[in-house]
Amino acid sequence: MAEKSPELSAAELEVINVLWDEGPLTVRQVHAHLHRAGRKIAYTTVLTFLSRLEQKEVVVSDKSGLAYVYRPALSRERVRKSRLKSLVTQLYDGAAGELVLQLIKTQHFSTDEIEQLRELVERLDRKGRQGDRESED
Repeated sequence: MAEKSPELSAAELEVINVLWDEGPLTVRQVHAHLHRAGRKIAYTTVLTFLSRLEQKEVVVSDKSGLAYVYRPALSRERVRKSRLKSLVTQLYDGAAGELVLQLIKTQHFSTDEIEQLRELVERLDRKGRQGDRESED
């Protein structure tokens, strides 16, 4: 089983998203990026978030230069999977299908996303039928 990712606040997610999108950055660069995105946040607050993320082992820092350079230690995909698994457990008693059905009922999907969903359902259906045939043998 994959190791669980630590719980992250919404603000910590904002900061790690900057690093995932932009690559390794200094505190000043993360701060500037958040400001350009309309998030008015103090430099010291960004530093605090990066320190917390480092303590949680979500980011690592390179201390060899004049300024610390932070980079993600966990992939976006790993954090997403962990958070989604936690959400399914907390809200749907582990029933992922119920979450998927809720999303399909309540969210808007683009034409491309609908096509991807169709292809996935068809692939799962073929796999299920193939498994049914194997169990009959």
